[in-house]
Amino acid sequence: MVIDPKRQHIAQRQVARKLALISIYQWQMTGNSYHDLYVEIQEDKELVKDFLKANAAYYQSLCKYVIENTEEIDQQIKPFLDRNPEHLDQIERAVLRMATAELLNHNETPYKVIVNEAVNLTKKFGADKAYKFVNGVLDKVGSAIRSDEK
Repeated sequence: MVIDPKRQHIAQRQVARKLALISIYQWQMTGNSYHDLYVEIQEDKELVKDFLKANAAYYQSLCKYVIENTEEIDQQIKPFLDRNPEHLDQIERAVLRMATAELLNHNETPYKVIVNEAVNLTKKFGADKAYKFVNGVLDKVGSAIRSDEK
């Protein structure tokens, strides 16, 4: 069976986003370092299986950027929120931060794809209708950051 390289690339990034979301959520809850978060994934039997399927560099770029640039990311999100990012649900906040980091640093990925991936992760991990909130906020954030893609 021939593996389509484009599909494999997309799948690897999807798994990287999922793992980055998990790590960012854990970081928000614990304040652990990137190194500690990475080690936790490697020690978890289920997550390490996913990590082997992920684009590790993409995972690292998302996770590390959020941890190191939280204030900048929150400033990008804040104008489109009805409350302070600190008052958001933890999953919603992690998704918004991760997707904003991706919007800022991965111009090779269209912003509509980033928003769609974030919505799918929110459907999987977030509250019942949280994906609608995430979609609305990220569409505005994406339009502001990537105004040339409209």
